[in-house]
Amino acid sequence: MIVVMRPTATPDEVEGVKRSIEEHGLEAFLSEGEERTVIGVVGDVEAISHLGTLPGVDQVIRVSSPYKLASIQEPGERTRVRIGAVEIGLGAAMVVMAGPCAVESREQVLETARCVQREGARVLRGGAWKPRTSPYSFQGLGVPALHLLAEAREATGLPVISEVVDPADVETLDRHVDVLQIGARNMQNFALLRAVGQSRHPVLLKRGLSATIEEWLLAAEYVLAAGNPNVILCERGIRTFETATRNTLDLSAVPVLRNRTHLPIVVDPSHGTGHRGLVGPMALAGAAVGADGLLIEVHPDPANARSDGDQSLAFDEFGALMDELRRLQFVRSSADERGPLPEERPVVASGIDELRDRIDDMDARLAELIQERASLALEVQRQRDPHVHGHDVGRERALLERAAGGTSGPMTPTELTMIFDAVLRASRSVQRRHAQSVVLREDAAVGSDR
Repeated sequence: MIVVMRPTATPDEVEGVKRSIEEHGLEAFLSEGEERTVIGVVGDVEAISHLGTLPGVDQVIRVSSPYKLASIQEPGERTRVRIGAVEIGLGAAMVVMAGPCAVESREQVLETARCVQREGARVLRGGAWKPRTSPYSFQGLGVPALHLLAEAREATGLPVISEVVDPADVETLDRHVDVLQIGARNMQNFALLRAVGQSRHPVLLKRGLSATIEEWLLAAEYVLAAGNPNVILCERGIRTFETATRNTLDLSAVPVLRNRTHLPIVVDPSHGTGHRGLVGPMALAGAAVGADGLLIEVHPDPANARSDGDQSLAFDEFGALMDELRRLQFVRSSADERGPLPEERPVVASGIDELRDRIDDMDARLAELIQERASLALEVQRQRDPHVHGHDVGRERALLERAAGGTSGPMTPTELTMIFDAVLRASRSVQRRHAQSVVLREDAAVGSDR
């Protein structure tokens, strides 16, 4: 800390500031210039936050970070937090946490858990208690929801994250979930922060509705100072004057935090936008700016969800988003060589009618080939575990790169890539539909055996 004295400060006022610093066990170093005196302070400066009120003091400037434990000490320093068998941060693969906003029933949470697990999510989210703006809104099932989440974890192997809203409930959640979530409304609930600081489980701390990044990091400091080193930060949007979205998702916070803290960073595009159609683009943007993970709401029937249905993805929408995220992660991490260029096939000059007949014939053969390709992709899915997605990004990327290398015809690499990308998306849709039908048949068989 640096204390800058006013030009008119008297020697007695300077001595008074120095004495106040030393009375708190800190060291004071005077530097007297031609116009001003500056006092450097070394030590824990939290105890002397009153210096700015002393006579003769012009301003007090912090040099070190007020969040000692959360701050980054060396460039590139990162923390990796373990959630069961999943790791997040410090160069680990991006982690998607997905599931319903609120646990509503056994069927809902198990069906959703199987879907998100199959599509590649690594953590299951689900609210047992829901702090709502209106007292008449659905508040969650409470402890019974924790039992359902634990059952879903047993069925899928996914670790579970759920929100805690009361310090008295921390011990109960500790027995049922793998990550304790602190919601935006409780970011500065200091009693709750201290309570989760005593937990043995990681804590996901959401940014407050109107919190600055420093306030957010100081909230994390409460958890760290209480003894829990496993804190994950979650950007979920802040309240601004804009009404087109539920909140304003501050993606710039991700690179800012990268320079200020070693803690892992997650982005929540569901709460950040409040609109289903915006979740996908903002999730991709969050991944692109360097988020360590994403928190996404998924529901089997968003139109009839009891909480936040407008921002929840249906199963097919979540699957398509996961495909896009895998492609993005592959592009960021892979450097496959391009395949060989296709052979050049010159077109023999013909009349218009003959050319059109050839186009019609080729269209028919293309349709047959695309259907045959989809049948082969479906057979690949059949031979896989139906609970595991069949998305081989490496093979898809190699195909797209071979297509982009096709420079012998009138189509540009971009146009060729667009065509093959559409074929790949359609094939994935066929595979996903088959996998879902298998799971539904299995569920029906299990139900009939009861």
